[in-house]
Amino acid sequence: MGLPQAKLTATEARLAALDMPKAPGWSSLARAAALARVESMGLPGRRDEYWRFTDPAELLAPAPVPAALFRGEDKPVFDDMDRVKLVFVDGVFDAEASDDPALAGVEISRLAEAQALDIHWAADLYGVLEARAQEPVERPFAALNTAFATDGVLIRATGRAEKPVNLVYLHHSESSDAVLHHVIKVEAGADLTVLENGPAAARFNKVMEVDIADGGAFHHVRVQGRDHERRAATHLFARLGRESTFKSFTMTANGALTRNECIIELTGDDAVAHVAGACVGDGSDFHHDDTVFITHDAERCESRQVFKKVLKNGATGVFQGKILVQPGAQKTDGYQISQSLLLDEDSQFLAKPELEIYADDVACSHGSTSGAIDETALFYLRSRGVPRSEAVDLMVLSFLAEAIEEIEAEAIREEITERLAQWLARHRR
Repeated sequence: MGLPQAKLTATEARLAALDMPKAPGWSSLARAAALARVESMGLPGRRDEYWRFTDPAELLAPAPVPAALFRGEDKPVFDDMDRVKLVFVDGVFDAEASDDPALAGVEISRLAEAQALDIHWAADLYGVLEARAQEPVERPFAALNTAFATDGVLIRATGRAEKPVNLVYLHHSESSDAVLHHVIKVEAGADLTVLENGPAAARFNKVMEVDIADGGAFHHVRVQGRDHERRAATHLFARLGRESTFKSFTMTANGALTRNECIIELTGDDAVAHVAGACVGDGSDFHHDDTVFITHDAERCESRQVFKKVLKNGATGVFQGKILVQPGAQKTDGYQISQSLLLDEDSQFLAKPELEIYADDVACSHGSTSGAIDETALFYLRSRGVPRSEAVDLMVLSFLAEAIEEIEAEAIREEITERLAQWLARHRR
């Protein structure tokens, strides 16, 4: 059965505006297969079940909507940390602004360079987790990325990384349209931390595939902020082996449209996967969507989803989260919570939590709430001399704390909290 005409037309127009990188090496087959997936499923529309809360029109248009550059005076996040910085400007790697990758103590190469090789370890992973995740929910923007990504980093950790790897995305052109694809392999017993920050481009399509072997650990902290008009669709795919650990946290502030998808497979017994997010949005042009799908396919695994959104002045937040427990995945411990704090009557929070369980010895829960500031608690703070604006900020930070606590590194937790406090101070009515 062919695609509906509207979807076919939109897909053809988007594909016509892209050029697939010409590389004779190992990536060519993966790119061709991904292109076939895109052509078969088509790019999404509002009638697609997992896009009914978020209009994908600006993400699939042939050209991006121009995004004005934002020049803030704040020091970039993570700047005080001892880390290895790898910089991309509008999707193009900037070697002069980057640190020596060897300082991280892990193997790092660029997709743009490695894809021309006949043999590379990433050949066994590039596009693989993305392809696996197309069932039962289609993710066409991820397949589009695999087919047309111009660059990215390929990281393999065989032991404990000496320093975190910080991917910095800078936005210098109002009409940039960046497509980056990262592949990360954490070998058995290895440990790696990846940090991400920056607006990246006027429109940004990013995929990160993370394969964690038995006993490995991957920690990920991402900060999306600064530019007010940026638009982004990101995908984080992870596959976990036995007794492995995956922890990811995202802070989002500003931006016109952000869609973050996280798809995790727990395939080895006793694996642990935590994914969390704290989002603050101001204005009717702010739309933020977290879509998460976690599959338990092994015994005694643990997963946590903790998402908090603070919305004001007509901002919109979306959460779609699912826990799928496959037959045989006994002793599963799955937890999901999504909550919003609406600071006015014009903002809205749209939530779709799901559980699908095919094992009989599990502990799974999900909950979603939406509410306003607790006036009793606010009165208590004000009665003790705290000005109303500061009292509201304190309550907002307290509301976001559960998500921020998912970050293991205390220094990063403190910096994220301070950044959120600064944002709140700037956006007081």
